[in-house]
Amino acid sequence: MRANPWFRRIIFALVNKTAKKIPAEALREVEIQDMVAEGKCIVRHENLVIFVTQVAPGDVVDLRVTRSKKNFLEAVPTHFHKYSDLRVEPFCQHFGTCGGCKWQHLGYDTQTKYKQQQVEDTLQRIGKVEIPEVLPIAHSPALQYYRNKLEFTFSFMGWLTEEQIKSGADFDRRALGFHTPGRFDKIIDVEHCWLQPEPSNAIRLAIRNYARENELRFGNIIKQTGLLRNLIIRTAESTGELMVILQCYRQHQAIEPLLDYVYEKFPEITSLNYVLNDKGNETFHDLEVVCYKGKPYIEEEMEGLRFRVGPKSFYQTNSAGAYNLYKIARDFAQLSGNELVYDLYTGAGTIANFVARQARHVVGVEYVEQAVQDARVNSEINGVTNTEFYAGDMKDVLSADFIQQHGRPDVVITDPPRAGMHVDVVQRLLEMRAPRIVYVSCNPATQARDLELLDEAYKVVKVQPVDMFPHTHHVENVVLLELR
Repeated sequence: MRANPWFRRIIFALVNKTAKKIPAEALREVEIQDMVAEGKCIVRHENLVIFVTQVAPGDVVDLRVTRSKKNFLEAVPTHFHKYSDLRVEPFCQHFGTCGGCKWQHLGYDTQTKYKQQQVEDTLQRIGKVEIPEVLPIAHSPALQYYRNKLEFTFSFMGWLTEEQIKSGADFDRRALGFHTPGRFDKIIDVEHCWLQPEPSNAIRLAIRNYARENELRFGNIIKQTGLLRNLIIRTAESTGELMVILQCYRQHQAIEPLLDYVYEKFPEITSLNYVLNDKGNETFHDLEVVCYKGKPYIEEEMEGLRFRVGPKSFYQTNSAGAYNLYKIARDFAQLSGNELVYDLYTGAGTIANFVARQARHVVGVEYVEQAVQDARVNSEINGVTNTEFYAGDMKDVLSADFIQQHGRPDVVITDPPRAGMHVDVVQRLLEMRAPRIVYVSCNPATQARDLELLDEAYKVVKVQPVDMFPHTHHVENVVLLELR
């Protein structure tokens, strides 16, 4: 659907009204000053802040305002007068068009410097609690091909870059790749992705080419029509096992020949699955996954422990980085073998089983029932007998009766989703008064908010940022809190 021209004029008028507060010359030859949260850069003009994307600190650029708010503007560069000394040459041909790896234009030391700065600034600005000196950020063991899971989307009308359009050449628009930034309905066809090790690229291209040659219908994301919808590839570097999940909008006689072709061409696939999904989104946690060939899971290994990963299982997407993260969390927990540990938001019980050998007993709580089942299986296959797991909404499960039944924990490990902990969960932690809390977070902003609430009874003793996602602005952070 094309935007109403009158609506567009109103939007542009609102943007221009705020932008007119800045003289035109102030938007020309602007030096980008610093990097802030979510990977954006910043320019300050008097009392107005301008957030800029697609740039690096030290760039000198002309800007075009794209969005206007009361106290800030958002802008993009239209011309570069000088490039920052912090820049490096991006290694991916899709950089700037694909929605991932947006920091490829920065050297890795620069990336980690700004991630460290982001953690420090966020904890002080939002948390407003006293923090010790932040430990140096732990680097990712690998900078390329570090992900064990990728999701690709089929589209019958793939996105063309400006260069492709200007070339005048004919392109096969049937695409299998990633979303372009900010557009759920625009898919860029990916030739080579540097995020996941082979045979990820080979499998994706083989499926795309087979579908093109055999006239299989690529999905229409807006109308939710077609046949082919989504492709998920999961790899396990530690064991070499490999899972492929094909999502289709509906049942069709062409599905099984496609799966047979993939299985024959890539005998290293140990789990081949498909899902029929005609919902409005690509999530399939409530749908049946059909294991077409091989096992219905793959396994990862860590310190002799094997973790079973099914199609619906959560597992940290950087396996080697996750090992670093879990070791830091375990070190912060200071376990001697006598402790009762609560592992909140336990997922598939990875952390719970990882620390169980150093604890007396571990109680895991998780919202997703399937994940709790995975956690129990992971304990069983590893012979871990001192864990138990419960499913349900954290704020409801973690009741006074629950704590009375299982005991007051010596250590709480909490690894919530990006939204952080519900205020009722924070309140329960304050009531429990566990001597130590290890807070693992993928979002320092919500972590800082929770730390401010916990400050009533806890002090922050250690802070350790961890880089799990090179070439992105995302950063994990581990905080140790001790009862005052």
